[in-house]
Amino acid sequence: MRQKRNWFFLATYILITSIAFTATYAAGYFTRAGIERNGVARNAQYPLLSEVRGIIDTSFLGEMPPDTQLEYGMIRGLLSAVGDHYTIFLEPPAQELETQSLQGEFGGIGVSLRRNETGLIVLSPFPEAPAAIAGIEEGDVLVAVDGKPITPETTLDEISALVRGPVDTTVVITIQHGSEAPRDYTLTRQVFEIPSVTGRALEQDPTIGLVAVSRFSEKTPIEIQRVIDELQAKGVSRVVLDLRGNGGGLLDSAIDTASVFLDGGVVMYETRRGEGETTYDAPGAGAEAELPLAMIVNGGTASAAEILAGALRDRGRGPLIGQATYGKGSVQLIFTLSDGSSIHVTNARWHTPNHTGIDGIGLKPDIEIQPGTDGSDPELDRAIEYLQSLP
Repeated sequence: MRQKRNWFFLATYILITSIAFTATYAAGYFTRAGIERNGVARNAQYPLLSEVRGIIDTSFLGEMPPDTQLEYGMIRGLLSAVGDHYTIFLEPPAQELETQSLQGEFGGIGVSLRRNETGLIVLSPFPEAPAAIAGIEEGDVLVAVDGKPITPETTLDEISALVRGPVDTTVVITIQHGSEAPRDYTLTRQVFEIPSVTGRALEQDPTIGLVAVSRFSEKTPIEIQRVIDELQAKGVSRVVLDLRGNGGGLLDSAIDTASVFLDGGVVMYETRRGEGETTYDAPGAGAEAELPLAMIVNGGTASAAEILAGALRDRGRGPLIGQATYGKGSVQLIFTLSDGSSIHVTNARWHTPNHTGIDGIGLKPDIEIQPGTDGSDPELDRAIEYLQSLP
């Protein structure tokens, strides 16, 4: 009993001091939340939490979860009480996948994962990728990764984190093909890019290109310039930026992407905790500062995508067409904890060049068009009409 209570006080102390430690980068100090009484660490700031844990230790009938899961639960409870649904906690697998997505590439074996109706993890190998070359086939079942069994409780995030890893390292996956006995495959991870930008010339008008941005990774500004260059080489002279469903990403990436289309000037304003307003400017004339634009947005356009949309609209680069955006105009600092998990903490809010607030409001489109219900794309049709009407 004493051992369990000692663990709880130690875990609480670790939780408080670890969060305080991350705050030292901004505040320059950290504090000790616990004190010693009769040789046992007792938390002075959260006595009810200590009391509840003691009751659970003495009265709970069921089996207690692992210590790490209890600690994760305490962190989630603490962040939930803050009352900001963007201040969140990510366990190590989810944090690793998010990092890879924002970096724009990862080391993998070239398979997609899905859980079938019976709970098994089924693989779909990519052509020419390590898994396909090794002989893994569509529908093969993943049994284990590096000897760790895959169970119905193992999440897809956890499995993806196990399969992915540094480029040129090896991973052993155990596969079952049909009724055959499970077999081990040792595969070497290769680089797989996660493109954030795609583009094509439109059939309706080959002089107009559709450039879709799915998120803002480290590589987005380079990718968007490369895609536009390729389209212009095919005769495209006007572009529709499709930001529908873009949930955001890296702020610096969105600012650099906006700079491609601006002739210097303000991109956005930021108000950060404990500081005044900060202005973010485009460095100078962007390569596409004269390119005619229209932007398509919807309720899934959020965060950094709203920064780009708001900057280009306010600076007169083109209208927003579609539906009102999501309304996430805040900045989250990401603090990676010692076990690879992370906390995202809201630290600032954004405004467009016209000082329009985004958070909780979103951006209202200049031309409101509802999505089609019959497979058509009226938003794109309206964007084409707008670009064709320009001199």
